[in-house]
Amino acid sequence: MELQHYLHNHPLVVYKYARKAFRCYMCREPVVGDSYSCRKCKHFNLHKSCAELPRELHHPLHRKHPLVFCEEGPWYYYTSKCYHCKEDLRRKKDLWRKKFTLGPLGPHFSCLICQIFLHIKCASLPPLPHTMEVEIHDHSILTLMRKSIMFTCDACGKEDKGTPYLCLTCLAFWVHPTCASLHRTVRHVRHKHTLNLTYSLQVHQSDHQICELCVEKVDTNYGFYYCSTCNYVAHLSCAADGEIRDNINVPKVEDTLRNDNPEFDKSVDVEAYDVKKKIMGEDGIEIAIEIKHFSHGHDLILTHELKKSDKCDGCVRPILTPFYSCTQCSFVLHKFCVELPRKKWHPLHQHPLTLYKDPYYYYDNNNRFLCEACSRWGNGFTYHCHKCYFDLDVNCSLISDRLTHDGHEHDLILSNATANGNCSVCDSKGYVFRCADCAFALDFKCATLPKSIRYGQHEHPFTLQYTLEDDSGEYYCDICEEERDQKPWFYYCADCSYPAHSKCILGSEPNCKS
Repeated sequence: MELQHYLHNHPLVVYKYARKAFRCYMCREPVVGDSYSCRKCKHFNLHKSCAELPRELHHPLHRKHPLVFCEEGPWYYYTSKCYHCKEDLRRKKDLWRKKFTLGPLGPHFSCLICQIFLHIKCASLPPLPHTMEVEIHDHSILTLMRKSIMFTCDACGKEDKGTPYLCLTCLAFWVHPTCASLHRTVRHVRHKHTLNLTYSLQVHQSDHQICELCVEKVDTNYGFYYCSTCNYVAHLSCAADGEIRDNINVPKVEDTLRNDNPEFDKSVDVEAYDVKKKIMGEDGIEIAIEIKHFSHGHDLILTHELKKSDKCDGCVRPILTPFYSCTQCSFVLHKFCVELPRKKWHPLHQHPLTLYKDPYYYYDNNNRFLCEACSRWGNGFTYHCHKCYFDLDVNCSLISDRLTHDGHEHDLILSNATANGNCSVCDSKGYVFRCADCAFALDFKCATLPKSIRYGQHEHPFTLQYTLEDDSGEYYCDICEEERDQKPWFYYCADCSYPAHSKCILGSEPNCKS
């Protein structure tokens, strides 16, 4: 079956499988399931649902005028939010850098007369029902207002303009359509208990609660999700909306496994290697001295002597004893990399991740992948989700949603995907760990910096420093001889009074082994 689409000169053909590394030209989301693609232009792909959208449509959210498909939009619409989901249409996820950026409006439907914009995915949603049966209110039937008005949502507390749902029984409950569809109880992969939708009158806690997912204050005068067992509080939007929506209502079979099996959080399938030989250690614990690891064709031998400087083929950090090495080639693995589980859960993602020696797919000819957490290139082991082409390098995979770091005096909490912020150390934007006591934030790239490392032929190791070495006011890197910013952490050799940028010590691609 072929389709001649108004966006493309060539006919499009149907594909019945996911094209993992491609995105839909219209909605910019990953191409999963049935799609239309061009045989001549391999990067032109459309979801079947997007391909079937007309160039002009009449939408129930805006009945005055038709919404017209626009391929691009100008920069000057500074507040171009989707009329339905309220997300900025200029906010895009860069496929290569794996960060969110702002740019010109991408493909969308719009009414330029009324300055109304809709995401492709929001335009393709079915019309809102006139009445809705809900779980979040004592009166279960809400009615959709026909006209756009200013209102304060009684669920999330946000003031907005739009078409809310109203309770005609009490005339005192107005909510966003998205809030109306919230569940009274939800499950989230970052918490082991059920979260219950709660209003301030139902709990006798402080009015100033911190959301455990974004580490921002929760206004308890409105709705929030709450676990009474752990005094765990989360914004409605953090627990159920936006990019972490898939985290909610995890299939019951997965819930059962995670609750009944305490090892499930660590691993779905622990066995990454077979033991060929073992001996009894001095403490009575068996030690595997020869193994067959899934990642390598030859047997690996436990080694205690470091003959040359090398990098681990798993985490791509300098090799440390004890480690496993191959007698037939140069393949080496840290002992803890050998013991990494084949499958594991991580709070950044809603599906279990599988450990691969090589990327399941890669972005360039050097067989490299981009880590979703730290945005660094890597060619070591990767934890990968084949459903979402989500990748984590080994070092980022070892960090959970709570972090204690020598560079900050307070514990840090992983902020959810909708609350990405700037790192207090390097100022990069991305996934961050936030401090509930102060404004400090730390991204994965800085959180995974090695605390001690050797550089080139320098005879002493360099130690990661979190404060300036003196109060001179002038700070330079002794490697590149350029001035150092006072904020970022740096590496320092105390024996030689030798400071250096972390980028100069680690290189441009520290997670790649040549």
